[in-house]
Amino acid sequence: MGQVTGMNPILYTDYPDPDIIRVADTYYMVSTTMHFMPGGVILRSYDLIHWEIASYVYETLEETAGQQLSDGKGIYGKGMWAASIRFHKGTYYVCFVANDTGKTYLYTAKDITGPWKKSYIEGFYHDNSLLFDEDGRVYIAYGNREIYITELNETLTAPKKGGLHRLAVKDTGDVILGYEGTHFYKINGKYYLFFIHWPKGGLRTEACFCADSLLGDFTGGDVLSYDLDGIQSGVAQGGIVDTPDGDWYSVLFQDHGAVGRIPVLVPVTWKNDFPVFGENHTVPKRVTVATQKEKYSYESLWCDDDFNYVPDADGKVQLKLPWQWNHIPDNKLWSVTEKPGALRLHSGKLSGNLVQAGNTLTQRTIGPSCAAEVVLDGCELHDGDYAGLCTLQGNYGFVALTKEEGNYFLVMAEKEDTGIFAGMGSVDIAPGRVVAKVPVQTGKVTLRAVCDFTNGKDTADFFFREAEPEQIPEFCRIGETHKLRFQLDHFVGCRFGLFLFSTKETGGVAEFSKFRFRTEAKGDSE
Repeated sequence: MGQVTGMNPILYTDYPDPDIIRVADTYYMVSTTMHFMPGGVILRSYDLIHWEIASYVYETLEETAGQQLSDGKGIYGKGMWAASIRFHKGTYYVCFVANDTGKTYLYTAKDITGPWKKSYIEGFYHDNSLLFDEDGRVYIAYGNREIYITELNETLTAPKKGGLHRLAVKDTGDVILGYEGTHFYKINGKYYLFFIHWPKGGLRTEACFCADSLLGDFTGGDVLSYDLDGIQSGVAQGGIVDTPDGDWYSVLFQDHGAVGRIPVLVPVTWKNDFPVFGENHTVPKRVTVATQKEKYSYESLWCDDDFNYVPDADGKVQLKLPWQWNHIPDNKLWSVTEKPGALRLHSGKLSGNLVQAGNTLTQRTIGPSCAAEVVLDGCELHDGDYAGLCTLQGNYGFVALTKEEGNYFLVMAEKEDTGIFAGMGSVDIAPGRVVAKVPVQTGKVTLRAVCDFTNGKDTADFFFREAEPEQIPEFCRIGETHKLRFQLDHFVGCRFGLFLFSTKETGGVAEFSKFRFRTEAKGDSE
């Protein structure tokens, strides 16, 4: 048995609403993925500090016009939220709601990598959590401000007729956010409900309530209110788990501006059967965890890609796990096999701006700073097409190659900041503001985007160089520094994205190659 030491936050990237389980010596954590596909990402760890992607729960959720981004709106800020993951009698369970469909989904699998089987639970259970009791009964806890516990039937398809249905906890305080983000456990014979909570005038906090039975009174309150790193953001909402040696930890998240909502590991101890979070009610910067696999080599949560893929026996291609599409992709309009070594995006619709573009391929950004580079061949673009590299969120920025009357130009454009609450539930149809535009000689360029999240700076800068890197080694900056911001219209952290959209006619093609991801990046070429 060895030990591993890490620093909080354990992941400096957007994995919000974590729920966590342990199966033998392996930890699994599920996180919200909203409108990105494949969705329902599950991470794996052997020490709670280092993580890798194990699988996704689904390739597509429902093939609605919104989820396919074909209705002019999309499902930004909706999709799957705050899943519950459980392992019971040899089966993995992942349960969540989708805020665009209004449905509750239950996926099951015998192996964490799938295949996952989809079913539905009758009703809508916001931020729910499953509990498999020792007597064979199954319950779901859920809600906002008012937290209910409902017994499910034996097939887990609906509430059990005549089964338990009760209000367990009600938030009567003066709050910005009432109790939600439920995590439900039975530990040593007692029942525990954990929530996120945001009192007015304070930080987001973690709360816990406990009862001796499902019919008993749940009592408790806030158990952690701490601003890690002094960024005016509390650490809260997530699951708890024990180690094989009996130590307890919680994986919570903290809002970190434009990079997103990022996981934090908090030690948990017990006093009189009630959890005590942190060390003296603070979140330690350094955490040490025992592990049986201290020398395990984890796959990175981000990746380079030369786009050399071989289809499987069914003719399908599995992209590297860090990639996710913005909404469900149109598989007829992208390929990594038409030309080995290239991702080819085909234009199939007209779009007014970046966020309405189909088949945008994304990876999460990483703090405190990171950069992405890609070679773009735009020789098959049509007039009015835009293809390039973006920092994708509500107030996006991008550098793109465009074509006008047969001539090539590079543009840097952005969607201007409208505030964190602006645009909730709205549809963005206006084009971005073109900040800079320069002519280029050919349709082949290398693009670079650099994000800096240091101390809440939250900026992106864009660069380019013409032709192959070895011919022109220096990047040229284009446009101005773009201010990134976490907003509730998309409700996710900033991502790098490769995109193509058409404003005049369809049929153009953008070809991407040699994608490179760098952390701790600077603006100049490395």
